[in-house]
Order: sequence, then structure tokens, then C-alpha cells
Amino acid sequence: MVRMIPDYSFEVLATARGARFVVGVDEVGRGPLAGPVTAAAVRLDPARIPEGLADSKTLPQAARERLSDWLWAHAEVSLAHASIEEIDRLNILRASHLAMERAVAGLAGADHALIDGNLIPKGLGCPAEALVKGDARCLSIAAASIVAKVARDRIMVDLAQQYPGYGWERNAGYPTKTHLRALLDFGVTPVHRRSFRPVHNILYQDKSITP
Repeated sequence: MVRMIPDYSFEVLATARGARFVVGVDEVGRGPLAGPVTAAAVRLDPARIPEGLADSKTLPQAARERLSDWLWAHAEVSLAHASIEEIDRLNILRASHLAMERAVAGLAGADHALIDGNLIPKGLGCPAEALVKGDARCLSIAAASIVAKVARDRIMVDLAQQYPGYGWERNAGYPTKTHLRALLDFGVTPVHRRSFRPVHNILYQDKSITP
């Protein structure tokens, strides 16, 4: 499979159509059973794009962390979350969109957003376009994917210290065998998403999730 390499063409096209402040937006954390969903919005300086910028899923941890630190220092970055309570109350799709809306709102002046995926959050407050596999095609979205993933991974490492045994420092809250076994052995924590089936089943003593 040929690896896609993101470029700056979507930002150039948006600027040509009149946008002056173009941001890339991505979220991370839809699939985990615990923790918040996190989104980032990033405005890149086209004259200062770091080498190796790519979809966060294709990068090793050390590269993600290095690039995230660089972006915080040299780009315009906004980070936002939707809480576990919001995920359970709204559903994970709406909560992820809420996190994206908050991230864009954190960059005053944003007038065009490039969104990873095929849906545009309704409350962005500016024109936007959805790009399927945007984190692999668009540099600004790739940057947002890196910032969001590094930030959320660090949150899950911190939560792993508070609630040991679930392996969150390694699985970031995703439903791995270790995590599912820990749910059976130790139960549901305050930071688990109760609306997600494996957690809901544990609360109702359904042992069918045995890994």
C-alpha cells in the first residue's frame, strides 16, 4: 500500500477562495471505553512547516511528541475536550463534534476549517469542509491529529496512575484484552464511559464481554 503524504494544497485553495485564517481540525478518542474525547485546531505558517509532519497514526510516539512540542511553540494551536459525562449524555459523535467546536473557538479569527472525516460539526462558527482521510492528505489536519493524540495519551497516562490495572498507559482506554479483563476484575471507574456497551454490560453484570 502506498503511504499518503499530506500537503498544503487544501489550505492554498481555501485561501484562494478568500479565507484568511485556515485551521485544520481533528479529534482522537472516539473508540476508547474511558477518558475524554480530545480535539485540536491548528493554523500552520506555510513558511515554517516541520519536517516529518504526517498523520499521527503513522508516526512513532517519540516523533509525535517532538512534533507536538514544535507545533505548540511555532504554530497557532487550540486544544479542547468533551468530558465523559458529555459523551454519555450526548453520544460519542456529538461529543467529538463539541470538542472540535471548542477547539476552533479557541483560535480567535478562524474563518475556514478543514475537518478530518465526512461530517462537519454544526456549531463551528465558520465555513468548513470535511476531508475523508484528511489527516493523511492535509498538513493542517495532520498537525491537529498529532497535537490531539499526544495530549490525550498524556491524559490517559495520568489516569492510569489514579486507576492502575487497566493498562491505560499502553492502550489509551481502548478495549484491549487487558482493559476488558480489568473491567471484570476491578469494575467500572468514575472515568469509564457508561454508555459504551462493554461498560454498560459490566454495570448490569453481563459477563458476555469476557475476553
